Amino acid sequence: MASSDSPSVPEVSAEDAISEVSRGVTVVDVREQSEWDAGHIAGAQLVPLSELEERAVELPLATRLLIVCHSGMRSRRATTFLRSHGVDAVNVDGGMMAWAASGGAVSAVTTPANTDET
Repeated sequence: MASSDSPSVPEVSAEDAISEVSRGVTVVDVREQSEWDAGHIAGAQLVPLSELEERAVELPLATRLLIVCHSGMRSRRATTFLRSHGVDAVNVDGGMMAWAASGGAVSAVTTPANTDET
């Protein structure tokens, strides 16, 4: 939750985020690699919060960005950072938990099965 002395962070519901993604809006996932591997939004860009300051230049900063994490707290911090640099960033309220609960598609990284017969 935002404290009373912090600026308001714009948020979008998971349902609205699903609709925006279907129209081509970019999603930035600020979780860690292992969380991403377990399940992420197809087409999203992974930039962990710990790397955001250094890697922000990799993002399409001239377009609207939906920022997501597991539950919405890290993405709130990332949204605040990006907005302080003039980026149209919006936090996905409830993060991936809300995304999945709202019927948003989740892609997982799959690794080939071990075919070694020992």
